[in-house]
Amino acid sequence: MFGGDDVEITPGMQHYIDRNNEYLARRDQYIRDVVKKWKFDTIAVHGLYSVQDAIDDYQGAIIEPIFMSASQAYRDSDEMAAALAYLIPTWCYSRIANPSTYYYEWTLALLEGYGFDGGTSCCSTSSGMAAVMTAVQPFLVHKRHHAHEPRNFLATAQCYGGTFQQFNVRLAQERDIECRWIQDPTNVDEWAARIDENTRFLYGELPSNPQQGFFDIAAVADLAHSHNLPLIVDATVATPALLRPICHGADIVVQSATKSLTTSGFGVCGAVIARHDIVTNIDVEDMKRDFALYIKYLPNRDYGPNLHPMQAIMTLNDMRTLRSKMDLLSRNTMRVAQHLAHHPQIEAVQYLGLPDHPLHALASKYMWLVDAEQDDLYRRPVNRYGHLMSFRVKGGPEAARKFFDGLQRIWRATDLGRIKSVATIPAISTHQQQGEYGRCLANVPPDMVRLCVGAEHPDDTIADLEQALARLKTKASLGAPARVS
Repeated sequence: MFGGDDVEITPGMQHYIDRNNEYLARRDQYIRDVVKKWKFDTIAVHGLYSVQDAIDDYQGAIIEPIFMSASQAYRDSDEMAAALAYLIPTWCYSRIANPSTYYYEWTLALLEGYGFDGGTSCCSTSSGMAAVMTAVQPFLVHKRHHAHEPRNFLATAQCYGGTFQQFNVRLAQERDIECRWIQDPTNVDEWAARIDENTRFLYGELPSNPQQGFFDIAAVADLAHSHNLPLIVDATVATPALLRPICHGADIVVQSATKSLTTSGFGVCGAVIARHDIVTNIDVEDMKRDFALYIKYLPNRDYGPNLHPMQAIMTLNDMRTLRSKMDLLSRNTMRVAQHLAHHPQIEAVQYLGLPDHPLHALASKYMWLVDAEQDDLYRRPVNRYGHLMSFRVKGGPEAARKFFDGLQRIWRATDLGRIKSVATIPAISTHQQQGEYGRCLANVPPDMVRLCVGAEHPDDTIADLEQALARLKTKASLGAPARVS
């Protein structure tokens, strides 16, 4: 546990410490001997909430209870003192922790760490943007306690618009922390050329929203570690059902659980998942040893970007069928992408699953439906590429908006990862605030439409796209089939 170095431990406190160490030892053994041997689907359904937990503590509740309480009561002053020094497991105050958020965090840590030999931990956050902030801030401290100490970090230019704003405005413009944008993340030499003695971390999003950017995780992780730096990866679009960056060398994963992890759209939620013993040039041993728990109990205690227990359980319930949902959404998206790739009114289609996509081979190295070889449906490894795609409509921005306005059943919204198909025009929505320069840097043209395909039958999704495209009366409709880019 964290803290307690300057706390005088009374005999009463030691009693609670010893008792809770026994509890932690039993839980670790349960994870090692039982949970780690489960398949992905079983972990998603059960997490660390066992039948014994339910019977002993929660009157047999099959589903994890929602703890709608702001704080925890203690048996006496010794237990309180040990808990607030983080010498024993505690939830003390729901701004810091809560039993409901613990169950969500434990499950997601196990899913992101599925197939990884080491340990993983998770810190829940109130949103995906809070997760990004939580993941990067601990590396941006002043190491030499000098007000003008230069600091920089590297990040893929192809990223979500909110991430661009956080890095470009909140960090670079407002705090003078340089963000060095990587325009071609597949070029490891470009990453290497931007690293210097003031670099704090490398950050990448894949597949990127909305451009379908990708990079070689293992190669970039090796580069980062050779400079004693961590690699942080936003894998929101893929989820651990299709991609687990920690297994390929990444130190930290960011999830906007609002999106693909849930699909319901019932609320906003985020998470930071980290492997134990991360690589970093920040000399804080507790942070290196267990990054997620460190940020949960210390920085996030003070900043307060934490998750509501109701949302934690709602998100956890959505995650239980993650693998089958991502399989379905990926298969539906492939059907739609294949159809649009040959449509005369579409300029170009970006979907990593299309064989002609320039990053298809690289994405295929990493994006696999977890446990497909154990599935009676497949019985072999199967590539899946997620639910997000984008395309450009012939005729420019005006034609794109005319098509967009013609959609009848596909929802026009900035959301993604829903059980229902949702579309947006990033240049006027998710990436509007970053300006023309930022959009050019990220390769977000004004005629790009982002489509997140849902669980509807793909024939019905295609029919809605067709009727909207039929509204376009341009010469482009007589042109050649779309190209894949």
